[in-house]
Amino acid sequence: MHKRFNILGVYISAVNLDLACQEIENLIRNPRQSYVCVAPVSTIVTCQEDDHYKDVINQADMVTPDGMPLVWLARGLGLKQVRRTYGPDLMLAFFDYSQEKGFRHYLLGGSQETLDKLESNLKQQFPKCNIVGKYSPPFRALTDEEEENIIEKLNTSGADVLWVGLGSPKQEFWIKAHSAKLDVPVAVGVGAAFDFLSGTKPQAPQWMRSLGLEWLFRLCCEPKRLAKRYFLGNSKFIYLIIKSFFKGELKRNAV
Repeated sequence: MHKRFNILGVYISAVNLDLACQEIENLIRNPRQSYVCVAPVSTIVTCQEDDHYKDVINQADMVTPDGMPLVWLARGLGLKQVRRTYGPDLMLAFFDYSQEKGFRHYLLGGSQETLDKLESNLKQQFPKCNIVGKYSPPFRALTDEEEENIIEKLNTSGADVLWVGLGSPKQEFWIKAHSAKLDVPVAVGVGAAFDFLSGTKPQAPQWMRSLGLEWLFRLCCEPKRLAKRYFLGNSKFIYLIIKSFFKGELKRNAV
């Protein structure tokens, strides 16, 4: 069982890519349905505003540190093994990790064009990977019948891992709401990973990701959609972290 650390009431797993891949394998071999969330700073901020969402995140079997600020905070708490475990990187790492193990993958989310490009790219990069299905849901609220059809597709696919790219917080709510009906051992919400790995959206260069500047790259690419998330969200996060530090809560919250 991996350690977790508490950042503003959200329990983040003290993992890196290797440890996260091992944990997903452990969850696959566990008979109960499990789910994994990736947590950038925006997830921590949303959890401060929505207790239901916080409960969904904290009930996950693993919550990976998707943002560099979370990695820096973890290291400040003495958790030196923690590295950024970013949705697209986790997906690529586990596809590589699972090639020789024969794990089966299902892709849920994004447009059909995105899914087709994503599948093609993954098969080119990981020739032995086993993708047993993909589905692009309508970009609207689904009827009960449509929801049941999706669950049936997933359960008859024989998948070991369900990769969900519906965006946050929609993907986490969807996974939690349907987890009791899913026969797929593990569902992993990976946010914009489908867009980045399919090439339909540009990804920040590695040096920006390493310096915690991916938010700036994404903001420049999609200023109207992301301005509120990054300007207001990041400011709120910094304020709450400083407040928590001076109250001594950060150190006490290491698990």
